[in-house]
Amino acid sequence: MTQPGSPGQAVSLGMPAVPPPPLAPRRESRQIMVGPVPVGGGAPVTVQSMTTTLTADVNATLQQIAELTAAGCQIVRVAVPSADDVVALPAIAKKSQIPVIADIHFQPKYVFAAIDAGCAAVRVNPGNIKAFDDKVAEIARAASDAGVSIRIGVNAGSLDKRLLAKYGKATAEALVESALWECSLFEEHGFRDIKIAVKHHDPVVMIRAYRQLAERCDYALHLGVTEAGPAFQGTVKSAVAFGALLAEGIGDTIRVSLSAPPVEEVKVGIAILESLGLRERGLEIVSCPSCGRAQVDVYTLAEQVTAGLEGLPVPLRVAVMGCVVNGPGEAREADLGVASGNGKGQIFVKGKVIKTVPESQIVETLIEEALRLADQMGAELPEELRDLVPGPQVIVTPPSTGR
Repeated sequence: MTQPGSPGQAVSLGMPAVPPPPLAPRRESRQIMVGPVPVGGGAPVTVQSMTTTLTADVNATLQQIAELTAAGCQIVRVAVPSADDVVALPAIAKKSQIPVIADIHFQPKYVFAAIDAGCAAVRVNPGNIKAFDDKVAEIARAASDAGVSIRIGVNAGSLDKRLLAKYGKATAEALVESALWECSLFEEHGFRDIKIAVKHHDPVVMIRAYRQLAERCDYALHLGVTEAGPAFQGTVKSAVAFGALLAEGIGDTIRVSLSAPPVEEVKVGIAILESLGLRERGLEIVSCPSCGRAQVDVYTLAEQVTAGLEGLPVPLRVAVMGCVVNGPGEAREADLGVASGNGKGQIFVKGKVIKTVPESQIVETLIEEALRLADQMGAELPEELRDLVPGPQVIVTPPSTGR
């Protein structure tokens, strides 16, 4: 029997050619369109965010949308709390590179204005629009005629008082009842281009709510932990909640809510999808947590390599390892890696050692080799990286002595 790694057996190194299968089949959901972007119905899970600018400031809002688009955001939501914001919607919807969702609270008339402005979708909150029920037929007709989808967005902090009285607080059951009740009003008028969000600041309640929704309807689901907190806390909460649900096949689009610049929300959302194999992995840094065995400054090396390769548009796994225990194995199995020790590092490319360099040259060498690999893959490199691509790698083999 051939043992792994024995002569004659091919060992696959580096990133897998075919990504691993998802942890569970995707839940079957009704597909809607948000502008040109499909949501649900087997379409890839999309990443959303929301602008933090005053929507009435068209230039600032479009600038932030451009930054979000560059970061990988696929759908963007803008707040529409005032008449001035409504006036700005046509220009924003027309010039945005990605579909724009208008976020409407309290004012049903703004829903019609957003549809007329060319927004791809409208978000309504049943707990905040008291006169909304009487307008459902008109909204359903206007949205249907314009090809605009509706997001029913229920939040724990703005739940209908009737449901708070019934359940005592914003439970998972209360959130689900609110969403499905609102959906039923649209269904009465034949409108089903709907996706649902039931957000709560507690990941446990949020997970329970989405699981219940997944069992009780086939609408596309927008995942979110609302008021998740500052960057670190919000990232942890979102990763836990989204990971649990997406691993079960639940969720069609996501928005990470952070008290941080919205571009950070997009980065976290993309990283979550990549970690679960729901999106092709981009640049992945594998680095050890360091320990008493480390003989180089792993923290600094990993940070500098990450910063130096930011924006690299190819799926590369780069291993930055600090000792001889796991270092060679991890570096060998990555596309590119370093196994460090005694103030120097062995550089691996596709499983083979190409050179040994002093610690002071590890970061520079890894960046050069990563850019070389990206260039060989035909990547469209950002201008700031393009000029750094080195020439072909030359590996010098010592001459044979003839003995």
